[in-house]
Amino acid sequence: MISSCNVSPKNGRSKLSYFYHLLTQTPAEVRGVDLRGKTAIVTGSSAGIGLECGRQLLDLGLTKLILAVRNMSKGSEAARNLAKGRDVEKGTIEVWKLDYSCYHSTCSFVERTKSLERLDIVILNAGIMTAEMKLNPSTGHEETIQINYLSPALLAILLLPIIKEKSSSNPQQPGRITITSSDTAAWAKVNKRNGSPLLSSFDKLEDKVDMTNRMYLSKLLGQMFLVELAKLVPPSVAVINAATPMMVYDSELRRDAPRSVRDKFDKVFRRLVGYKSSVGARVVIDAAVNHGEETHGQCLRLQKVTPMAPIVYSPEGEHLKDFLWKETMEEFSFAGVHNILKELNSERATS
Repeated sequence: MISSCNVSPKNGRSKLSYFYHLLTQTPAEVRGVDLRGKTAIVTGSSAGIGLECGRQLLDLGLTKLILAVRNMSKGSEAARNLAKGRDVEKGTIEVWKLDYSCYHSTCSFVERTKSLERLDIVILNAGIMTAEMKLNPSTGHEETIQINYLSPALLAILLLPIIKEKSSSNPQQPGRITITSSDTAAWAKVNKRNGSPLLSSFDKLEDKVDMTNRMYLSKLLGQMFLVELAKLVPPSVAVINAATPMMVYDSELRRDAPRSVRDKFDKVFRRLVGYKSSVGARVVIDAAVNHGEETHGQCLRLQKVTPMAPIVYSPEGEHLKDFLWKETMEEFSFAGVHNILKELNSERATS
């Protein structure tokens, strides 16, 4: 609950607070956790934070790691990177295809997970930041919203019954889904909605779209989705949370960002004040393997529960969350998400 935080949502997500914490604190290495016998999936794991999450999970003794990637050759290279210097058995690290630009790929990926003996941890890390607005040819949605919000949201819902079935039978150790979020969600500029559709409003090919703000907005949508999803899915099924690794300078998130003088300055600035991906990944791993149900539906920064974007807690935010949830469920109706969530929610009534 937000009341457990010792900082207000507004102050806790200001740019001043962000850079103060970035410059004065460093996430601790995650130790003292034994993941032997467990299986984890990490999306966007061929480089950057995702790759480092995979490395740190293996360091904690993880028995099976699924690298979910769009580019299989890069994924295979990442697997070799992770295996280097380790005495890993065959099948410890697997590379699976997952293309967020296509719902069919997401659904096929979920079908494949049904063959796993276990599924204990899912880290939804994949994301993009594009230089210009593009519509996804498969879904018709703007690409940043598709990759950073819609497809990860669908994957999270579809994996929940599998996690319930294949994670630890110990009620004290439910499965985990951790979403890589961003403090920049608090900086997103949101147009007020007055009864008009929300998701389709992002698909209009306007002359000027601030793609940096669009990335911020995609992370805000993810936070709003997390809050609503956690209301329906009890933590006994899976603890669902988010983590913000803050600024990292060696991530590939900005690989498609504009190559301008400003971008070059930004790159230097990031190198001076940001973390390495291996440090930022500590926050994500901590959220995925530590803590308890007190983090369900919450966001962690620097390994502590912290407020999400201030708008999430405002009357306007409640209005937006309602719009977003209804439209997201309608978008995913083809996958039977209503029945999945209804069945999982029944766990709350009987627990």
